[in-house]
Amino acid sequence: MTNMPIVCDPRRYVNRGGCRSPRLEVVLLSTNFMLRILTMHTHPFARMVISFVAFIAIAATSDHSSRGADPVSDKEKELLEVLRSDAPKVEKAVTCKLLAIHGTSESVPELAMLLPDPQLSSWARIALEAIPGETADEALRKAAESLDGLLLVGTINSIGVRRDADAVVLLSDRLQDKDVEIASAAAVALGQIGNAAATTVLRQTLANAPAGVRSAVAEGCVLCAERLYAAGDSKTAVEIYDEVRSSELPKQRIIEATRGSILARGNEGIPLLIEQFRSSDNSFFQLALSTAREFPGEQVDKALAEELSRTAAPRAALVIQAMADRPKTVVLAAILEAASHSDQQVRLSAINALGRVGDASCLATLLDAASETDAAIADTAKATLAALPSEKIDSQIIALLPEANGRQYQLLLDLVGQRRIDAVPELLKGLKHSDSAVRGSALKALGETVSIARVDVLISAAVLPTHPEDADAAQQALRAASVRMPDREACAGKLGAALELAPPAKKTMLLEIVSEVGGPTALTILAGAAKSGDPQLQDDGSRLLGKWNGVDAAPVLLDLAKTGPGEKYRIRALRGYIGLARKFSMPEADRAQMCQNAMDIAGQPAEKKLVLDVLQLHPSVPALALSIKAMQDTGVKDEATQAVLVIAQKIGDKVDVSEQLAQARLDKVKLEIVKAEYGAGSTQKDVTSILRKHAGDLPLIMLPSANYNASFGGDPVPGSVKQLKVQFRINGKPGEATFAENALIVFSTSGR
Repeated sequence: MTNMPIVCDPRRYVNRGGCRSPRLEVVLLSTNFMLRILTMHTHPFARMVISFVAFIAIAATSDHSSRGADPVSDKEKELLEVLRSDAPKVEKAVTCKLLAIHGTSESVPELAMLLPDPQLSSWARIALEAIPGETADEALRKAAESLDGLLLVGTINSIGVRRDADAVVLLSDRLQDKDVEIASAAAVALGQIGNAAATTVLRQTLANAPAGVRSAVAEGCVLCAERLYAAGDSKTAVEIYDEVRSSELPKQRIIEATRGSILARGNEGIPLLIEQFRSSDNSFFQLALSTAREFPGEQVDKALAEELSRTAAPRAALVIQAMADRPKTVVLAAILEAASHSDQQVRLSAINALGRVGDASCLATLLDAASETDAAIADTAKATLAALPSEKIDSQIIALLPEANGRQYQLLLDLVGQRRIDAVPELLKGLKHSDSAVRGSALKALGETVSIARVDVLISAAVLPTHPEDADAAQQALRAASVRMPDREACAGKLGAALELAPPAKKTMLLEIVSEVGGPTALTILAGAAKSGDPQLQDDGSRLLGKWNGVDAAPVLLDLAKTGPGEKYRIRALRGYIGLARKFSMPEADRAQMCQNAMDIAGQPAEKKLVLDVLQLHPSVPALALSIKAMQDTGVKDEATQAVLVIAQKIGDKVDVSEQLAQARLDKVKLEIVKAEYGAGSTQKDVTSILRKHAGDLPLIMLPSANYNASFGGDPVPGSVKQLKVQFRINGKPGEATFAENALIVFSTSGR
């Protein structure tokens, strides 16, 4: 095994914020770290440790939250005994992880001894980073004096995480190291410490740092500047940011420093922000967009509005979105003006933005846009009008309706429905309009807004439309209104009353809507229709009951299956009843009872086979018993036998079904074992001869022991989840089956 150091530091992959609680912080960070390096390391030891520790980390975090920060001396002693023992390294890695929670300065010497270990160094550092006190700092500094390579890089990272001010001299020396990785780690660690001494060293080094290290030095400088800015020293922070900006560095470092320089300057940084908006480099333009969103105060909004007027498409469209992300201080007039821009992309962006920042003053502009022939503009404006959060707009829309005409009148009616405005009187007037499109909009709006008290208006329009061409729109509106009613029982009652008086051509429509409304009243109405003397109602009622989406229809369907008006409808009801047993979750005993009920009244093998399908789909002990019972029915004996085998195979690893299978008196078959393997992954043990020895004339094999390992002469892969894979033939028909460890071996060639 090659020794591969695991020195990646978790904090190189997360934000470098201040530790709210050092111990909890390190557990959370290192858990994230493990998930990342799991995909980075192919080293067996690394993957083993990471996979095992991931679970421990969660448990440790939970344990810490319940215990608080006080050390648990007994636990710590127990963990230290593991480190001092000859325990496997994987166990010691877990122990280090737990010491991040339970460790104190007493653990530091043992942890420090692991720092030179390529396999345990990073895990020891996880604990050392979390343990409070000077002792841990001293241990890391001492290790940094003797380690080299990646182990030293990791140790320097930990020093940076702890922000050890006493390590500034050591890190300053390492900043001159010929190893680029070591020097770069020292630079970032100095930035994390960020005190005056560290800041001075980094600033002095920036200009003359070797090319391979300069980016890390700049990163350290930016970290120092961030700390100064947060502490209120904006002046020095700006100086550092500008030093980085003026240096020869990768673009990312320049971008970071430019952002900091803009924000640290306050309002005086607005010109620098605008300069980035005008940059020909798209990276700096994107920087401007993001920085503008976080810039405090109102002055920047005015600058953005002015810049928008000078910015060409498509950048102007992006500026608008940045402005809209500042809803409290946005200059709304500038976005409104952009909504009338000559460029379509800019207009679309502005109209979309008004949905977030607009108010009642935007209504006229949006209505004009929604009435345009440009489909993209019109659709975006309509969507914005529908979503704009302002009650004043609702009242303005209602006020505009009496004087509106043409396309705008229809648009206003659509908005009443989309915004769910209570304007029934105005919508009723729309139903009398000479234009069918206008009437259609009024009907659709009623469907979205009418209350249960006025739903009769839609029922009348759907059942006896004044204009025949409005029938479809009226029915759709009634359906929309009915399914959204809070009081569905009352709605179903009104639909049921209308059903009695409706002409035959409309009864199907009403019953379908009743079915969609659902509930006890709807069930009663459908049952009444299915058992009525009207053939059309019988057909519609039984059909809709068969599609009912809930087990509450089971008693109704069972009754109809027993006492329905004709064989056709009884079979339809029975199939619907079986469908409920198939589709919905319920206790095993309830499902078995439904299947028994269906078997009792099924007159044809076809329905009985459907029941057997349900039993196989939802295997259980009651399902097995019912399938065994069905084997006595000559019409479905073969299917029932198949169901018995499938169910036994599925539940045999959970419960002992040997006694039930003995009662089944299965027909004898010719069982041939072609090949059998037992194991996990690439490690498989050939057990063909063992299975052949115990194979008989039934489609199952009873091994000498319920434990596979005992029956097959040992465990081929200790500690792993194993499977038994068998290729076989039953009466010459080939099949394959896979069994979980210790499962009952039952064969079926059904393919289930």
